[in-house]
Amino acid sequence: MNFRQDAMSKLYPTWATIDGDTDVKDKDGKTIVIDESKITEEVTKLQKAYDDLAYTRNRQADYPDWGTQLDKIYDDGLTKWKSEMVDPVKAKWPKDNSGPK
Repeated sequence: MNFRQDAMSKLYPTWATIDGDTDVKDKDGKTIVIDESKITEEVTKLQKAYDDLAYTRNRQADYPDWGTQLDKIYDDGLTKWKSEMVDPVKAKWPKDNSGPK
């Protein structure tokens, strides 16, 4: 993830090029004066939002592929699929990011 670039795009949507950390130009080559404190603040917000969703990335990595899950539903029904495949992953990776448990 490049949070700085994402912050730049959000705060300065017309920026096109950057040389170093401060020489920013728009698509017409005009210099854009950036406020480094605003960028730092936005990077912090983006990092927090990313960190807050760590459990979703961990869950995604632990769930079986869709084919396996669909086979489970077909063979054993939704109740067993939920109790044997979904619930254990959700318990391991809770939304408060306190996992793995």
